[in-house]
Amino acid sequence: MNRPSPSENFQAGPTAEDLEALWMPFTHNRYFRKHPRTVVQGEGMYYTAADGRRILDGLSGLWCSNAGHRHPRIVEAIKHQLDVLDYAPPFQSNHDKAFELAGALTRTVGRGFDQVFFTNSGSEAVDTALKIALAYHKARGEGGRFRFIGRAKGYHGVGFGGISVGGMVANRKAFASALLPGVDHLPHTHDLAHMAFSRGQPTWGAHLADELEKIIQLHDASTIAAVIVEPMQGSAGVIVPPVGYLERLREICTRHGILLIFDEVITGFGRMGGLFSQDVLGVVPDIITFAKGITSGVIPLGGALVQKHIHEACMTGPEHLVEFFHGYTYSGHPLACAAGLAALAVYREEGLMERARALAPVLEDAIHSLRGAPHVIDVRNFGMAAAIELEPRPGAPTTRAMEVFHHCFDHGALVRYTSDIIAIGPALVATESQLSELVSRVDTALRHVA
Repeated sequence: MNRPSPSENFQAGPTAEDLEALWMPFTHNRYFRKHPRTVVQGEGMYYTAADGRRILDGLSGLWCSNAGHRHPRIVEAIKHQLDVLDYAPPFQSNHDKAFELAGALTRTVGRGFDQVFFTNSGSEAVDTALKIALAYHKARGEGGRFRFIGRAKGYHGVGFGGISVGGMVANRKAFASALLPGVDHLPHTHDLAHMAFSRGQPTWGAHLADELEKIIQLHDASTIAAVIVEPMQGSAGVIVPPVGYLERLREICTRHGILLIFDEVITGFGRMGGLFSQDVLGVVPDIITFAKGITSGVIPLGGALVQKHIHEACMTGPEHLVEFFHGYTYSGHPLACAAGLAALAVYREEGLMERARALAPVLEDAIHSLRGAPHVIDVRNFGMAAAIELEPRPGAPTTRAMEVFHHCFDHGALVRYTSDIIAIGPALVATESQLSELVSRVDTALRHVA
């Protein structure tokens, strides 16, 4: 496939006025405008910077480009769809690709997930899942179940529902007066005294799930609609679930009639070595939220996969009336569904789940080689995700990790930092040599930063 060069596509680049015009998400905007770092092209495992440098993408974009950038099959599917149908309304009518993708997903996921509700993002998927949980209990005559239980350090998007059940202080504090009422939180499972330098799931910490019993005793199970957690907490810095922890949450929720929602926006589509975490860890939730990897990041698409009994409970009242008053203009957009179908085919036909499982121990060995590097206080990993936690600078938290991020980018590798944690999550198409190169760039950055 002939690819235009960056200079052919972006001859001038953004002006200073252009940089001022964009209010960037989750970004130190004033600093960025003085020190912009931009990319102009992507292909496979690499971005191209405006100056022509190749940047090894160590985060699959933002945990989303799991099949690499501009996979030809996905690109062609979108182009073909645009030649056929650009948009169709999802209310009271729809288009073939939405049904085809829904069927492909539910058949692939199995385990009772017979329905899917499409959204455009992970944030929307979470808010949708929370609404479904409320609607389910109300339809069953348990409308008193209005509470949600999230988890400290949890990230569930930026809708008001998502930040209410989320547990990241900075995301919540400015909006505290408008958060959902009645939400409580489990403690997180991050404890370096017991878990530092764990390979895969830590063996300590399953008992932390028992905190849910204490929350239930406080509020009574009859008031709790759902518990929502990420199987692995990605945005908080790859916090891996202890052995037995998720199993214990599942058992407690089942016993008390509480729905269990797994937010798999990051962990889905190969990140943990299977389509979803249930394929790797064996714990089956009631609702799965997804986004990101469903299209390999090419076009926004998200959704909520729902167990059959939940959907059936909500199908009440006269058939000519709407059962669930919720949805989005772009739910199941034709281009997004075409991309999703192509991405699922790529994952299946190129064996990317199997490839992820084969690469996971390679990444594990490489990332744990950083133990003993300057300022490193923990290294952890699971599947195709890993994190390096750094000792914060006294009086200047986050600056050390930020400088590592900048050094990596300036020297040919894209990683992510959150607090004083460096996170990586390479695409499933990475080679062993690319994983080695990525970790080497991080090692160099750690030894450069004071």
